[in-house]
Amino acid sequence: MASDSFMATEASGAPVTAERKVNLNLQDQLEKPYLPRALVAVDPSNPHGTKGHDNRNLSVLQQHASFFDRNKDGIIYPWETYQGFRALGFGRIIRSIFLTVGTSLLLSYATQPSWIPSPLFSIHVKNIHKGKHGSDTESFDTEGRFEPSKFEAIFSKYARTYGNALTWEEIRTMHKANTNLSDPIGRISASLEWRLLHSIGKDENGLLNREIVRGV
Repeated sequence: MASDSFMATEASGAPVTAERKVNLNLQDQLEKPYLPRALVAVDPSNPHGTKGHDNRNLSVLQQHASFFDRNKDGIIYPWETYQGFRALGFGRIIRSIFLTVGTSLLLSYATQPSWIPSPLFSIHVKNIHKGKHGSDTESFDTEGRFEPSKFEAIFSKYARTYGNALTWEEIRTMHKANTNLSDPIGRISASLEWRLLHSIGKDENGLLNREIVRGV
């Protein structure tokens, strides 16, 4: 037992390590799962990313943000953010406006190419990595690459009921576990993101499936 301790993923003195398990076989299921992917979001079921998807040589985080760049010019204006939320299925106009205002205020200045703020509250896709907040799953690194092992941990640690899908209670448990000390902006942002994703991505049973999470 002692000789195997250097590979142990659980410690008896820290019960949480047994509660939140890691996938011990991930390296057999996915080549180099420890290697951050710049262009594709991979997992054991999609080892080369989404088939047929054009990454346009953008980082995975940039591709995520580009959904809201409706004219694909690299700059997201508030009206494009609003159109993006409507396209996602947020039918209530007031809700989409609220989300647009919050997103623009949070990300605009952080992504500007200079210290001068944008009077139009634009968001620059090339700098979207600068808008990364804390208290998240860390599925994206600080440069916007996709972290396969971190993504896998979402489900190995928290999807206890169905394995490849999260219940709302499991999402809440995960969010609480990921919350960093003294990080109100990150905590609120992460909570809002998961609430939105669950509201538009859940199936008829209220489950948020793995492929939906990877797809965004």
